[in-house]
Amino acid sequence: MQQHVESYYAASRNRHDIYAPLVDVIEADVCVIGAGYTGLSTALFLLEQGYSVAVLEAAKVGFGASGRNGGQIVNSYSRDIDVIEKTVGARQAQLLGEMAFEGGRIIRDRVAKYGIQCDLKDGGVFAAITAKQMHHLESQKRLWERYGHTQLELMDARLTREVVGTDRYVGGMLDMSGGHIHPLNLALGEAAAVTSLGGRIFEQSPAIRIDRGANPVVHTPQGRVRAKFVVVAGNAYLGGLIPELAAKSMPCGTQVLTTEPLSEELARSLLPQDYCVEDCNYLLDYYRLSADNRLIFGGGVVYGARDPADIEAIIRPKLLKTFPQLKDVKIDYTWTGNFLLTLSRLPQVGRLGDNIYYSQGCSGHGVTYTHLAGKVLANAIRGQTESFDAFAQLPHYPFPGGRLFRVPFTAMGACYYQLRDRLGF
Repeated sequence: MQQHVESYYAASRNRHDIYAPLVDVIEADVCVIGAGYTGLSTALFLLEQGYSVAVLEAAKVGFGASGRNGGQIVNSYSRDIDVIEKTVGARQAQLLGEMAFEGGRIIRDRVAKYGIQCDLKDGGVFAAITAKQMHHLESQKRLWERYGHTQLELMDARLTREVVGTDRYVGGMLDMSGGHIHPLNLALGEAAAVTSLGGRIFEQSPAIRIDRGANPVVHTPQGRVRAKFVVVAGNAYLGGLIPELAAKSMPCGTQVLTTEPLSEELARSLLPQDYCVEDCNYLLDYYRLSADNRLIFGGGVVYGARDPADIEAIIRPKLLKTFPQLKDVKIDYTWTGNFLLTLSRLPQVGRLGDNIYYSQGCSGHGVTYTHLAGKVLANAIRGQTESFDAFAQLPHYPFPGGRLFRVPFTAMGACYYQLRDRLGF
């Protein structure tokens, strides 16, 4: 029986329901595979429209990336709208650009509508380490404003030091529609909302086979769901359930640590306005304060999703490079979690046959996108396919080297970009 990974989030999660495994044959309009953000968001949108929904979860609600991530509400996609504009037509780029800032609004709507207690805070900072990165932020601000996103403020080095207590950055950009949450409590709250609307959630119920056809059947070890539609929302934790979805994606691990509780004075000296922060490096660092004044700091990527033997040894030097004043602070929690990477760094959205829908491959940018994906998938099932088609038509390619060599080849590419970051290129 799989439980939540040992993490600060699991240790501080709210009281929540435990959902029994599926041990029967049931029917639903829609069977959702995966009780992370994508699956829960899809279920909520469908339930609000009157569909009956059953959600199958192999472990626990929020077991995967939804319960382990950095907790940051970051707009747009892992590859920004300018990249999309260069690779697709104007109409498709316009649709995707308009949706790039919707995920955060969906999260805030869910939190307010269902009274979810997840320590929601407004404000996120993109921090520039080099002048080149600052120029990129200036361009990014102009790009986002073209798509109607105006809650942005450029900051010079002095203003950046007023919101981040370090001399490391030459400037930054503040996005007040960004922010941060307790990610596991958000997932647990959304699951409670699903059941409040009549949705059924089954934990410890992995999907082991799908009988495709006009009326698909999803099998678990002890039960089955007969449905009209299936939504596949397993992301990096899907396994080999649908082999054709694995060729153009690769699970990757990212590492997070959490300090002991800091004094109020020390915590506010680090992040006086309680904003979250991510830097502009290719392999970026990200951090924020928890509700009880711990610093949650993450970074690094392990291609192929191996669990490092010593997470603190990887992440603590990064933390101290930004905040050397924390050299004597104790680390209370370390953990790793997997996200699903695509070669394009853009999400994979599509349909298998007429009735099996999927969304995956957030590429490390999933907190907001997954909530948008729920709306996109639910609308497609309802017959409103414009936004779904805009994502489904994005081109995707297999990683070079095939399954055997994709990890070392991708790691080599990442080393190149990491070297460019260090040299300021």
